Amino acid sequence: MAEKMDNGAFRGREGHMAEIVERNIKALLARRKQEDSARNLSERISDAVTKFTGSMLFVVIHLLLFGTWIAWNSGWLGLKPFDESFVVLAMFASVEAIFLSTFVLISQNRSNIQADKRADLDLQVSLLAEHEITRLVTLVTAIAKKMEIDAAQDPEINELAKDVQPEKVMDTMEKHQESLEKEKTQINP
Repeated sequence: MAEKMDNGAFRGREGHMAEIVERNIKALLARRKQEDSARNLSERISDAVTKFTGSMLFVVIHLLLFGTWIAWNSGWLGLKPFDESFVVLAMFASVEAIFLSTFVLISQNRSNIQADKRADLDLQVSLLAEHEITRLVTLVTAIAKKMEIDAAQDPEINELAKDVQPEKVMDTMEKHQESLEKEKTQINP
């Protein structure tokens, strides 16, 4: 009988979790839609250009254009060449590359800003979860001590019951990074 109740309770909880996941997905999609609509004209243009230049249609168009240009100016089509040395073709390709790389950089900069926002959100959620888990460890340890459960005396629990201080973790990470960089310079002077 208890097993049926547990399964029923679990199914109810699972349905609740599905609702939470659904709510979170909707909130994230709404935020993404809001950010997309807040883009200015230059961002919209650079995104559209980047999207098009990253497509197979762009590749096919260039194969046709450059292939025709080369075939024409090599004399394979029997037409009078207009760019025998391919200097105009090289100049055209260079100017196009400059503009395309600029559009890609604009899109990447915007994507990096969005990635930084998402990383900050992820960090905040992780810190909040860590704080909540720390509080739960403290609460469960107090209950275990009251019930005289031997595991409550584990010295590791006292360490787990302390809040993580992100600035100290960052300092430790930076020290390790500096040590690695020093080792690299000593190995490869």
